[in-house]
Amino acid sequence: MTDLLDGQDHHECATCGHEFAKSHGTVDAERVVLDANGNELVTGDTVTLIKDLKITGKSGKLKAGSKIKNIRIVDGDHEIDGKVDGRSMLVRAMFVKKAN
Repeated sequence: MTDLLDGQDHHECATCGHEFAKSHGTVDAERVVLDANGNELVTGDTVTLIKDLKITGKSGKLKAGSKIKNIRIVDGDHEIDGKVDGRSMLVRAMFVKKAN
């Protein structure tokens, strides 16, 4: 991913500054991830951003209403891995809603 900063034993999200262990990976089927409206999200879903998100360390922001198709649910604080406007990003589930 282009927005991750590498530390010795951790990654840092360039979007929000959250740090997480390098050992994070795909989540097992037991974890339940909920969107901003309380709907369960699973790998392969399409979601929509519900608010503008500033990209730290880069100019610009992700606009509310942008769709993220074919998401992957991953371990860590940023539960959603997908492409937003052509960029690979990790996004927190509280900033998205499941698309119909």
